[in-house]
Amino acid sequence: MPNQFLSDEFGDIEDYFVTDYRLIDNFVGDTLWTWGKNADAVLGDNATTTIILTPVTTFAGGTNWKQVSGGRNHMAAIKTDGSLWTWGRGDAGQLGNFANTTRSTPVTTFAGGNDWKQVSAGGLHTAAIKTDGSLWVWGNNNQGQLGDSTTTNRNTPVTTSAGGTNWKSVSLGERHTAATKTDGTLWTWGKNDNGQLGTNDTTQRNAPVTTFAGGNDWKQVNCGYSSHTAAIKTDGSLWIWGAGGDGRLGTNDTTQRNTPVTTFAGGTNWKQVECGVFNTAAIKTDGSLWTWGNNQWGQLGNFTFTARTTPVTTFAGGNNWKQVSFGREYMSAIKTDGTLWTWGTNGNGSALGTNQNSGEKNTPVTTFAGGNNWKQVDSGGTQFQTAIKSGLNVDLS
Repeated sequence: MPNQFLSDEFGDIEDYFVTDYRLIDNFVGDTLWTWGKNADAVLGDNATTTIILTPVTTFAGGTNWKQVSGGRNHMAAIKTDGSLWTWGRGDAGQLGNFANTTRSTPVTTFAGGNDWKQVSAGGLHTAAIKTDGSLWVWGNNNQGQLGDSTTTNRNTPVTTSAGGTNWKSVSLGERHTAATKTDGTLWTWGKNDNGQLGTNDTTQRNAPVTTFAGGNDWKQVNCGYSSHTAAIKTDGSLWIWGAGGDGRLGTNDTTQRNTPVTTFAGGTNWKQVECGVFNTAAIKTDGSLWTWGNNQWGQLGNFTFTARTTPVTTFAGGNNWKQVSFGREYMSAIKTDGTLWTWGTNGNGSALGTNQNSGEKNTPVTTFAGGNNWKQVDSGGTQFQTAIKSGLNVDLS
């Protein structure tokens, strides 16, 4: 059987390879790269505190990584064989390995198995969906962010109290969680002091509940690191709610919203949304990239340090942006040509991967590693980043 991601990317693998059999020799698999601040061994390079100024592969190595997610100071990633790996800080059980210890190299969760489909790392908790559609959570639970109707920490994966086998995607914030089901419904739980659950109140929820907006037409959701959430509907409209400080909701003000509202930009052509701490970014179906919110470190990429309460395009412009990720005070994004771009704060760990450890970048720049085969990037929570490179080399010269 071909690798699943190859089937997804290129269609039928046999038809693809018949074009030129040299492609088989050139295929080496997808590699995982990390860089930046290495607190709690989050970079997985078998070290504990060494800052990495340019992208490096993890100690586990391998060429079969499929998806990765960075939390505050821990990471989780899934391989193409469906196995789930975690590393970094583990004091709240967020590594899911039946222990509360830090790991400097990737380890499998206590649940094991090779049927993991998607993973998301939060502040001190982790969640993942299996191929059977079941949703599993573990780690810190002091605000009910595990959704198991308790506030008890878990150092092994457990299912939410909502149960079911129709979960499609999950996203974690610092202490809240959001997920979509295959029926298009959107569910949230955990901390709600700023209305980040979208339930028209500020009451904590220890079990999954639907947002006040309801509906069965939700397509993608993303939790901010602190206290806001954004989601896209199947009609392409973008909705956002929670804390409004620094203009992170894009509503042309700084007002908190306890229920989903559309951004000032409006429109029905939004494709992907990503929330940071005090910022938000989104890509439209035309490939344009928009950012808004706090801009103290140039993280909006619009050649200024001025906060924006409505969406603006980055200074790099263009209509070839494919995927975007927000860190604490920095951003990263991949273009359709496979190049990786970063901007924002560059001190205290060099999260930009530019081989420097100082200064801010208020416009997108490429990482020191360069290349045009970046597939997915995640900016993590605290001055580090991780990304997967595609191992399919199509240069037949």
